[in-house]
Amino acid sequence: MAASQHTAEIAAGERFEFGRNWEKFLSVLDEDRIRWAEHSLKRMLEVADLTGKGFLDVGSGSGLFSLAARRLGARVHSFDYDPHSVACTLELRRRYFPDDEDWVVEAGSALDVEYVRRLGQFDVVYSWGVLHHTGSLWQALGNVAPLVAPGGKLYVAIYNDQGKVSRRWLAVKRLYNRLPKGLRFVVWGPVLVQQWWRPMIKDLVRLRPLENWRKAGQGRGMSAWYDLIDWVGGYPFEVAKPEQVFDFYRERGFVLSRLYTDGGSMGCNELVFVKV
Repeated sequence: MAASQHTAEIAAGERFEFGRNWEKFLSVLDEDRIRWAEHSLKRMLEVADLTGKGFLDVGSGSGLFSLAARRLGARVHSFDYDPHSVACTLELRRRYFPDDEDWVVEAGSALDVEYVRRLGQFDVVYSWGVLHHTGSLWQALGNVAPLVAPGGKLYVAIYNDQGKVSRRWLAVKRLYNRLPKGLRFVVWGPVLVQQWWRPMIKDLVRLRPLENWRKAGQGRGMSAWYDLIDWVGGYPFEVAKPEQVFDFYRERGFVLSRLYTDGGSMGCNELVFVKV
């Protein structure tokens, strides 16, 4: 039923094909990107490794961070609503941990209360840039809270609320998904120019063409091009102020452990909580 609903949402222009974009990203995934992903997990979770920990990847996307957690020693459970994202995660398990009993990959939705209840609890619940694409952000944030074991950590990244600017981006994303695929360049083209003309000119002046483009995403092992398409197309789209997310989880028995804000820009605020 979830797969047919997903297909219907895509056909109606109500959802971006995240998994299709991740399939293309896997063609550029290499050892350096995997190490950057590992480093980002260690930095934000403040750990040297995840040996013996249970790690739940809510909305696994490309599967990169499930892979990073598994390489750091965690027992990993990955799920995603998008069937192509599930396929990407399965592909990374096939490549790096074939037939591994400590890495479970399946289809599921953070909005499916019965499914979420069956998952149990984990030492780390990770959901980076996912819950604001469910179509019901606050329900999704609430659904993942019980999945964190006492003393465990919850790591979420949610798009920053920029007020009117965010509402304009919502209109851009809606337009992108409702256009025929052959015409979507009229959306991503101007966005590419808007976001990249300054750094590209700086690189040319410094005689280092495309340096910033190549470096973009290194903090998490991502890709400038596929991040751009994910940003332009990422719909449904909701936002929140960091203090709203903080208050929401404080009321549910969590203490903020680590915070990275995106400086008022359009990116994600990252918050790590500990369940007391």
